[in-house]
Amino acid sequence: MPLRLGDVVPDFAADTTAGHIDSFHKWKEGSWAILFSHPKDFTPVCTTELGAVAGLKPEFDKRNVKVIGISVDPLDSHNRWVGDICDVTGHALNYPLIADPDKSIANAYDMIHPNASDTATVRSVFIIGPDNKLKLTFTYPASTGRNFLELLRVIDSLQLTAKHSVATPADWKPGEDVIIALNVSDEDAKTRFPGYVAKKPYLRVTQQPK
Repeated sequence: MPLRLGDVVPDFAADTTAGHIDSFHKWKEGSWAILFSHPKDFTPVCTTELGAVAGLKPEFDKRNVKVIGISVDPLDSHNRWVGDICDVTGHALNYPLIADPDKSIANAYDMIHPNASDTATVRSVFIIGPDNKLKLTFTYPASTGRNFLELLRVIDSLQLTAKHSVATPADWKPGEDVIIALNVSDEDAKTRFPGYVAKKPYLRVTQQPK
């Protein structure tokens, strides 16, 4: 069964380019995490993606997000590929890359879609909260590289809305106005979000909480 939002994600042990992980849940304990899959080592789109994430790692660190990649290729293949990633993108791999040759993790997370490929993982992204619950997932076809700046924006939204009773509108960026959640009454909103603007009874806009 595919993972659904709010599910506790499967725990696993794995060999990675940064050493063995006994427990994914323990490895990310207290942190957010991004687990993202790629179809195969030594492929062009994957090479650019892994380098892009390495370049953005300080931004993920600032947000208390641990990043970890995965494919069904073995560890020796990953280790040989690391040099190419740095050569092409200018960024050395600075986060773990999981080897999953028996596809146990890929199957647990439903990363293999037979209509796309019955041997390789699709480009899936799982954003997981400190509570080990799935907060968001994206799936891309093998031919389309991901926008990791969009993942940073999504994380900013998820972390903001986890702390405050607000939602973020279309194309929202950090610092812009937000929407007061529907479960907040107008009376409570006057206290919690003074000066809010009701564009419609169900659409109340306020400054982003600090």
